[in-house]
Formats: sequence, structure tokens, C-alpha cells
Amino acid sequence: MDVRQITPEFAVAPQITPEDVAEAARMGFRTLIDNRPDEEAGDALDSAAMAAAAAEHGLAFHYLPYYPGAMTPELVAEFEAAMEAIETPVLAWCRSGTRSSHLWAMSQAGTRPVDEIVTLAAEAGYDHTGLAPLLRMHAERR
Repeated sequence: MDVRQITPEFAVAPQITPEDVAEAARMGFRTLIDNRPDEEAGDALDSAAMAAAAAEHGLAFHYLPYYPGAMTPELVAEFEAAMEAIETPVLAWCRSGTRSSHLWAMSQAGTRPVDEIVTLAAEAGYDHTGLAPLLRMHAERR
């Protein structure tokens, strides 16, 4: 499992497996967020399989599918609402971790400086410089 810590409360990963959920629990994660659409993941890794693994290991689970190129205001709002209500630390995933890191970045816009968001993402291996204008716009709306 390739966990990329963005903050002490939030990490992302490329696709994890049901077997990885036990390791996530041992690592201290309390909540899992699956951002990979079921159509991409296949039955063995779909949200139902991952939710069952999370329940087996006492972790909260949220399924917020993020289709490539479809970061909608509604999805961002759902992610922000989830982040406000869930227990941390959180592990979120998609195919590569990029979409999950984008949603985290959007949830932080308006609460952290955009440069800090971009830097934290870069330290985790994700280039968010192209997302910065959208982060600034979102911060202004909040």
C-alpha cells in the first residue's frame, strides 16, 4: 500500500485492496474515503467490497466517486461535508491518489493559503500548480 501523507489528518493512496484495510487500521486510520468509481475498480475492489472490509476492521467508510474530469461543485460540497463530520485520520484513494488529493485541496481552499495547499500536495507527490486558480476561486466563494 502506497500511503502518501498530506497532513497528519489526511492521506491518499492509489487503489487499495480489501486486504490493505487491515493495514490501514493498524496504521491508525479511522475513516476511509473511496473516490474511485465502481466502474473503474471491478467487483473485487468496488465500494461494496471496500465498505465490508472497512466494517470488518472498525473503520468508517464513505463512497464519493470522482469520475475523471468531473470535479463538480456537488462532489466538492459532499467531500467537504464528509470531512467536517468524520473521525480522523483519513485515508482516501482513487486509481492513483490524484483525484483524492484534488478533493482534499478543494476542501482546504479558504481555510489554508493556496500556496500551502499546493506545497503540501507536492510533498506527497502531487503537482497541484494547475489547480491553484480553481482553489483561489473556491476560496473566494467560501
